Amino acid sequence: MKALILVADNVEDLEFFYPYYRLREEGFSADVANPDGGKIVGKNGYDFTCGLSISEANADDYDLLVLPGGKAPEIVRLEPEAVEIARKMLDSDKIVAAICHGVQTLISADVLHGRKATCWKGIRDDLKAAGAEYLDQEVVVDGNLITSRSPEDLPAFCREMFAAVRQAV
Repeated sequence: MKALILVADNVEDLEFFYPYYRLREEGFSADVANPDGGKIVGKNGYDFTCGLSISEANADDYDLLVLPGGKAPEIVRLEPEAVEIARKMLDSDKIVAAICHGVQTLISADVLHGRKATCWKGIRDDLKAAGAEYLDQEVVVDGNLITSRSPEDLPAFCREMFAAVRQAV
């Protein structure tokens, strides 16, 4: 199984590093892409060199998409390729896991109509306006879409992400 994580500067460090290292711990290949393929600095000052630009990523090469939060999704969602990757993966029944503000990329992809989801409480109205049913729960699973609210929800988020991936195999 191969995962793609889309990030940018000011990503919520925990929401990126926790799933990234859990994926690697479980033996998954995990590519990390940002707008220019270079280094990012997270919201709490941790840095990471991505090595892959969003425009170089191909949705067909991945089984799982992870969209961490923080302020990064405000940048990621402006990349047409990121929006297309999210749309294509969700429409292709691949697993898409978004936490906190990560759903902003999905909002821009216009793929949430009729879906159940959760997110950071500050953007719940955006989620509703995008046509989703907002649920204030630590994790919401709606088919191939997995969403959570905040770093505190990471154990449930990763538990459901791995359950979905194992079921898809």
